[in-house]
Amino acid sequence: MSDYKLTYFDFDGGRAEPIRIAFHAAGIAFEDNRISFQEFGETRSSMRFNAVPLLEIDGAQVTQSNAIARYVGKLADLYPSDPLQALYCDEACGAIEDLTHYVVQTFGLKDDDLIAARKVLTETRITTFLKGLEELLTRGGGEYFADGQLTIADLKVFMQTRSLLAGTLDHVPTTIVQECAPGLVEHEARVSGDSRVVAYYATRA
Repeated sequence: MSDYKLTYFDFDGGRAEPIRIAFHAAGIAFEDNRISFQEFGETRSSMRFNAVPLLEIDGAQVTQSNAIARYVGKLADLYPSDPLQALYCDEACGAIEDLTHYVVQTFGLKDDDLIAARKVLTETRITTFLKGLEELLTRGGGEYFADGQLTIADLKVFMQTRSLLAGTLDHVPTTIVQECAPGLVEHEARVSGDSRVVAYYATRA
């Protein structure tokens, strides 16, 4: 059995959370190395691409959140074996990464600059991606994005939807998901109630 060490920021959410859940669903022990933003700044030069999440497999570094999620997803039976369904899964995962890229661009802004940037983000990128993701969910049958069952795509979208519903992003209305893509609100509830997700968060209580 390989030794796994997953490094990411010290909070429940973000790019590493689907990977953490998938590890738990697979019953695979891993070191959940949670670091502060200060620690990240001090150690990022030792990380490939100077970014997290970072997975070490028997000491060897692997990067890129979607690649890691696919790998662990396969171990947890959370990634489709059918090529077309895998494509659908990847499309949703890629969309979340694209949206996250735009959201991160507003980090570090303050006061009126932040308000203005988040207003534009809300009216453009977030709205566009939420509507597009709901279309992908509908294509998948309305309950899951691919394979007719929970996959890493569902976990990644779930994390983004949950964040928006919780008001994690200042100056982005918590009603935006319901207004733009009500199907994603139902999807968030479905994923949060999945026994594997419930079991993971029980370990965090």
